[in-house]
Amino acid sequence: MTSSPTAHTSEPQATAGAHNGADALVDGLRAAVAQSFDQTLAHLKDLVAIPGIAWPSFDRAPLERSAEAVAALLRGAGLEDVQTLSCAKPDGTPGGPAVVARRPAAPGKPTILLYAHHDVQPAGDEALWDTSPFTAVEKDGRLYGRGAADDKAGIMAHLAAYAAVAGVLGDRLGLGVTFFFEGEEEAGSPTFRPFLEANRELLRADVIVVADSSNWKVGIPALTTSLRGLVDGTIEVQVLEHAVHSGMYGGPVLDAPTLLARLIATLHDDDGNVAIEGLVARDTASVDLPEADYRADASVLDGVRLAGSGSIASRLWTKPALSIIGFDAPAVDVASNTLLPRARAKFSLRLAPGQDPDAAMDAVRRHVESHAPFGARVTFTPGESGNPFQTDTASPAAQMAMWALGEAWGVPAVETGIGGSIPFIADLMELYPEVQILVTGVEDPDSRAHSANESLDLGDFRNAIVAEALLLARLNSDGL
Repeated sequence: MTSSPTAHTSEPQATAGAHNGADALVDGLRAAVAQSFDQTLAHLKDLVAIPGIAWPSFDRAPLERSAEAVAALLRGAGLEDVQTLSCAKPDGTPGGPAVVARRPAAPGKPTILLYAHHDVQPAGDEALWDTSPFTAVEKDGRLYGRGAADDKAGIMAHLAAYAAVAGVLGDRLGLGVTFFFEGEEEAGSPTFRPFLEANRELLRADVIVVADSSNWKVGIPALTTSLRGLVDGTIEVQVLEHAVHSGMYGGPVLDAPTLLARLIATLHDDDGNVAIEGLVARDTASVDLPEADYRADASVLDGVRLAGSGSIASRLWTKPALSIIGFDAPAVDVASNTLLPRARAKFSLRLAPGQDPDAAMDAVRRHVESHAPFGARVTFTPGESGNPFQTDTASPAAQMAMWALGEAWGVPAVETGIGGSIPFIADLMELYPEVQILVTGVEDPDSRAHSANESLDLGDFRNAIVAEALLLARLNSDGL
């Protein structure tokens, strides 16, 4: 049923003498990363200790401390042009503090922008953690803690790779490098677009590396070549003007939660495929994920049948996926014997590459309004939306990245899709239409980003730093 991952490498064309020089550079960068790795890890642990959460319901002070700590690390790496910037939200409150640092390009050299985010998800129920979420703990070759993988490791990978290249190349480094460390990604990047527009020239680059994704598995690197888009919103069902006694009136009319459940059930067919007409869906993933691996990674219970049709990779990457992520109804412990007049659910729909988010939102609206059970009043309220992403794997930057990943890990890299979404990439592509965007990462299937016991494989972390250092060195020497 499954096939081996499709792996690709891109070998630079060179003479024997150039090969010897390239080998020496690879060895030098690998040694530089190894020499500073303990310090890199110590800095990452310090960042994990700062609970910088950009959600409005959390104290902003730790988020500001997180930005200050990142700015200090950039200055410590030799960057002189370091700024902490933000834009106001529509309600006038400040957006998350972003840290931007720049090393201008020498004449004729390209500029690369290195993106990551320093804000993190809340810890959630700390009883589910085996260690304190904001104390980084090493155990069995992994580092545990909130943000250890998503995405403070991305920040440190960028910084450590730059430091290695700057140290090895010295005055030969003419590549322009811009660091952009966002401070509100986990809150949905509410001011990302106005921030880009306000700082368009400051952030202009030829290549952008977004370090916020995952590798194929521990020991096998990946370049993320596609991401699903996203739309969400709420569906409300109303059947009564007000609640009534379930004994006196129950029977001729069904309560709102029951009817909402019936409506939700129409969103998928009997096999579990999304049943909304008009959505893009393709069974075209070039690699597949073994069912046993998926079950283990997703913690699927024994006996639970997987939903959908086609390859598992296509179900994850190139087909839509719809989930109900919230439900408004009384809690069981306070429920009374009444027919509830209204109930509301929040849906999250992941979109296949090639899907227009506005068209997808309209498709969901048409579906729920046309499937109103028993003539119930259905109110559809659209929420957030974001475009899917697909990279040009033939671009010079993508080919260099695949080569660098293979060199760093010692095995060919995989071109992989990701079921998740990074909506702001569409903003980057719109404002910088000529830019080459690379989506990389330090996570693996067991990193558990956003969940309890988030962790980072330290071997892959070191390899990710080496790979990015090689990419920077190759861009410096070869250009685009």
